[in-house]
Amino acid sequence: MRPGGGGSQHRRPATPEERRAQRLRLVRRTALAGLAAVLLGPLLAFGLGWVFFSVPSPTDAVTNQVALVSYSDGSRLTRLVPEEGNRIAVAIEDVPPHVRDAVLAAEDRTFYSNPGFDLTGILRAVWNQVQGGSGGGSTITQQYVKNALVGDEYSLWRKYKEVVLAVKISQERTKDEILGDYLNAIYFGRGAYGIQSASQAYFGKPVQLLDPSEGALLAGLIQSPSRWDPARNPDRAVERWNFVLDGMVAQGWLDPAERAAVQFPATIEPRRAAAGVPADANGHVVTAVTAELDALGITSEDLAQEGLRITTTIDPERQQQAVEAAQAALEGQPDDLRSAMVAIDPQTGGILAYYGGDNGLGLDYARVQRLAGSTFKPFVVLAGLQQDPPVGLGETFDGEEVPGLRNAEGADCDRCDLKQAMTVSNNVVFNTLAKQVGPEAVAAAARAAGITAPLDDPNEGIALGNKEVSALELASAYATIAGGGVWHQPHLVSEVVTADGRVLFSAAGAGGITEGERRFPERVARNVVESMLEVAEQDGLSLPGGRPVAAKTGTVQSRFDGDNNDAWMAGFTPSLSTSVWIGTDMNSPIRTASGEPISGKTLPGEVWRTFMGQALDEAPVETFPPYRPIGEAASDAPPGVDPEATPTPTPTPEPVVTPTEEPPPPAPEAPQESGAPQPERPREDDSLLFGTGGGAPQETRTPPSTQDCSVTPCG
Repeated sequence: MRPGGGGSQHRRPATPEERRAQRLRLVRRTALAGLAAVLLGPLLAFGLGWVFFSVPSPTDAVTNQVALVSYSDGSRLTRLVPEEGNRIAVAIEDVPPHVRDAVLAAEDRTFYSNPGFDLTGILRAVWNQVQGGSGGGSTITQQYVKNALVGDEYSLWRKYKEVVLAVKISQERTKDEILGDYLNAIYFGRGAYGIQSASQAYFGKPVQLLDPSEGALLAGLIQSPSRWDPARNPDRAVERWNFVLDGMVAQGWLDPAERAAVQFPATIEPRRAAAGVPADANGHVVTAVTAELDALGITSEDLAQEGLRITTTIDPERQQQAVEAAQAALEGQPDDLRSAMVAIDPQTGGILAYYGGDNGLGLDYARVQRLAGSTFKPFVVLAGLQQDPPVGLGETFDGEEVPGLRNAEGADCDRCDLKQAMTVSNNVVFNTLAKQVGPEAVAAAARAAGITAPLDDPNEGIALGNKEVSALELASAYATIAGGGVWHQPHLVSEVVTADGRVLFSAAGAGGITEGERRFPERVARNVVESMLEVAEQDGLSLPGGRPVAAKTGTVQSRFDGDNNDAWMAGFTPSLSTSVWIGTDMNSPIRTASGEPISGKTLPGEVWRTFMGQALDEAPVETFPPYRPIGEAASDAPPGVDPEATPTPTPTPEPVVTPTEEPPPPAPEAPQESGAPQPERPREDDSLLFGTGGGAPQETRTPPSTQDCSVTPCG
């Protein structure tokens, strides 16, 4: 600035000493702010958690652990909560001191002295999480809270909530109250929540009567019920039992002499827990779902403790329609009649409706195998179409009765082609074709479509259904035909997600079971469809609006002349395949209340038509792909008219199997026999839903007393 000028003077530059002092002040301020954040941040977070986190009740702790099963639209089907008898609250005063001591020796030996959390365990858990491992140990108070918090997405966040709530509970409740709540909520396996239920499940007596040895066994189960259940792992159970007893001695809670005298206790046989299975028709759905989950490696312990969310393929509206259709048809009918129905999406294999009877805790008739009757005739056509040269739908046969083989009334024909024979269900024609192509070829075709029941040692009677199938597998096999020859694993479970959002299983997506597997060419499947297109109309079972549908009835005759033992109706559109069965437990003759014999087109047909009509009521009318004949084309002549009098265009021969399409898997060779084999007793078939093995029967049943279908008609 010039001398004498106005304004401010020049600021003197800071000396090195002053700059150092400024930096030190900045460092001190930053350090103090950081220290305040370190000290006050957790306190603030702890305070906020104290205000907003509610202390869970024992009921909350149980409810949040169990699995939720939902319909395909997300609405609730059921919670897999054990029946009331599997959770019985008991006052802490009623739990013997030696049982309480055993639990403390197994799970938290400093319970009465710790503040509700274990700082060392928490730090170890945090470090493990940072390293990508699992959490550390927890106090009883933390375990109780953790059970109520199943499903929090981030483990560190959950650990924070555990600590806050553990301290809050310790401040609001006495140690005895906390231990009592814990003992009433913890899962012990065998469907038992709480010490009282566990005492009944393992020893068949109330907790008040448990001795130290029995109490030690139950206490040892808490950490991993399935691992230390003596019914599953007796050696591990003894090892864990010794650990608990030795801990009691070390803490001064058990006299060494008494410890030396105790013997490993005997437990009762595990009983099947009802586990929230509804007693109505939906009970069969839930039971089938849990079995399917088990096949996927998801255990009952996971269902009881992990808060799983299970989405099924069941459409709630169609399920209700299926149940109501079956119940309405049997209302007022003889009490011994039983019914089953399964509806499947041919494009995915998802089961949309599943009815195995009204008693959800009884026998599941959707999986009971019974003689198939004429519902097997489409598999004869399927086998014929894949012969070299193929047997086309226009192939003509003599359909008149022959000695030892009759047709149902109205099914005779002097000369009829294969489609006409299917429409009227002519037994002679299909028996002849089965001989021509070979019974093993028919069995192989049925297996390719999806029949998993034993089809051993087939003879020509297989064409008329002298083999047993279930409603489930018949719906699946017909769905393969509807789906153009692509088989999809029939399934009820669409997705399983843990409470923290991890997907344990998904049926859809790359590699999922909904992708399907080609079993025979699409053109072959379409020709089978063509053979079945006029059956529903012929039997008076057409769907509303002229909706195209491929179908087949089946009736199994009794040894009593004029009576039937089993009756079927099965059919499909491009988007829905449904099978219906009606019969009895004892394979006795089936008659209506008015005394009329029941056949496939009567009661089963009514149930099928009612359900299909309602299920597809708001769906657009679908048509099947264009029919391109294989071999000789079917005639346009109606049943009863000589097909050769109605000329049909000669198709251009094309190979049945293209290089990109694999033929169906070959069937194992088996000797043929002149007569139909005596069928085994009906049994439930689990192989479709639950792996490859067949299920065992759930009750003793009388073997069927049916006539040989190669001799008497199974229309």
